[in-house]
Amino acid sequence: MFAAKNFLLAGGAKPPYTASYLLVASGGASGNLSNFSGGLVGGGGGAGGLLSGTTTINSNSVYTVTVGAGGTGTANTGGNGDNSLFTGLTTAVGGGGGGGVGAAGAAGGSGGGAGGHTLLPAASGGAGTSGQGNVGGDSVANNRYGGSGGGAGGAGVIANGSGTGLANSGAGTASSITGSSVTYATGGSSGYNNNAGGANTGNGGNSFNIATSQNGSNGGSGVVILSVPTASYSGTTTGSPTITTSGSDTIITFTSSGSYTG
Repeated sequence: MFAAKNFLLAGGAKPPYTASYLLVASGGASGNLSNFSGGLVGGGGGAGGLLSGTTTINSNSVYTVTVGAGGTGTANTGGNGDNSLFTGLTTAVGGGGGGGVGAAGAAGGSGGGAGGHTLLPAASGGAGTSGQGNVGGDSVANNRYGGSGGGAGGAGVIANGSGTGLANSGAGTASSITGSSVTYATGGSSGYNNNAGGANTGNGGNSFNIATSQNGSNGGSGVVILSVPTASYSGTTTGSPTITTSGSDTIITFTSSGSYTG
């Protein structure tokens, strides 16, 4: 028996090889908070769209990576997250912003939750992108709490009398592409806390129940991860990705934009 070798094609080029990928766009910001009528709560931000699968990498081809920045919290409906991209793959869509008080959530990779209001009818959560995320939670008529943002693994939660109150509203999706299980793209809660979505998670921003006016919290930035056979790894990157290994694979984790040459 002969040992397997990584044979070269004519001209010295390596043959194409298969790589696994995870693309996570950034999350949307939560909606604003208002001190009107004891405190009104905006909707949670929608998670960034999540895509995973395999792709063919060609020798000497340059693959560009764009990592989305999180949506920005404002004094109204939260800003949508930015897209994440990898050459040749479908774009992961940024999460929808959570609705400002009394407003509908914005559409995105996952939709933002609708904002609550004690004097207004119910509003709808934002739509998610098929294959990437889920719809945000609705608000309820004459209820000061908003709905939570949708996540890659589940829809946002509709508001109730005590707020959605769950940090994992709009469930995320776990990936083991790095060799360890990590959950990405969780929707932002409403009525639970006012924390940002978290760096390189794709999580939506969270919205808290307080009796002071405040901008919504920012969404979490995205991430792009590529897992290639170590025997085929070129070692040529830009943008300072983190390089690790797991078994027979080399893991390239982009937390900011850059490129990989096959």
